[in-house]
Amino acid sequence: MRHMVLLSAGLIGALTLASCSREIDKEAVERALQDVNVIDESNLNSVILNSSDPNEAVSYFQRALAHNPDRIDMQRGLASSLVRAKRYTEASAAWQKVTAMPGATQEDKVDLADALIRTNAWNKAKDVLATVPPTHETFKRYRLEAMVADSRQDWKAADSFYETAVGLTTTPGGVFNNWGFSKLTRGDYAEAERLFGEALRQDPNLFTAKNNLVLARGAQRNYSLPVISMTQIERAQLLHTMALSAVKQGDVSTGEGLLRDAIATHPQHFDAAARALEALENG
Repeated sequence: MRHMVLLSAGLIGALTLASCSREIDKEAVERALQDVNVIDESNLNSVILNSSDPNEAVSYFQRALAHNPDRIDMQRGLASSLVRAKRYTEASAAWQKVTAMPGATQEDKVDLADALIRTNAWNKAKDVLATVPPTHETFKRYRLEAMVADSRQDWKAADSFYETAVGLTTTPGGVFNNWGFSKLTRGDYAEAERLFGEALRQDPNLFTAKNNLVLARGAQRNYSLPVISMTQIERAQLLHTMALSAVKQGDVSTGEGLLRDAIATHPQHFDAAARALEALENG
């Protein structure tokens, strides 16, 4: 009888363990599936965020937030999508909401400042950046700090921030271009020319820097194109820019000659240069 009791107890124990094992397995499977769902959703969010149509991404994140209004990752996705869609006023409001949510980071404040700058809200952007601690040293933060300093004509601070930003990125072409434009607006044309040259050494395809370089040379009455890589269309466009710069300096005959060169160089009809030349010839 005693053996029967022990056997029954053992059998019950085995069955209990088997039942527990099945429960544990079930819980493990559910957790694993949840993890997979999180990964899949994260991947989907990334794909949507970088989709070719930013307005579709905006709609996606708006729908997601209607069901999960407390999801900061979805709110960030909406704010980023609004920036990509060039809906900057809405983007500023969306980033403002992100910064007020639990789990917000210093980088969220930087992104808010970026959106504010795009709406020309320079003072608000300055105030937001002032709340970011000095220990948050990122390329984007210092690039924006430099732009804000430029807007306030605080040239010493701007130069310092641009220099810091250059050291925090492996692709400083755009920063050198912005820094050069800052020097151009100050009338420091020689230094602007040097910085645009630095920008093109970093990124030879940066047409904005090519155009700005021509403006800097033209401001010094140097009307020869720089020795840089350029396509035939770019050459025509740069000749056009140089021509307008010459006219602005009062060198009208030089400007007319450059416009004729631009028209002859362009592989198609260069309407802007043709209209400018006609206007000059008609006085």
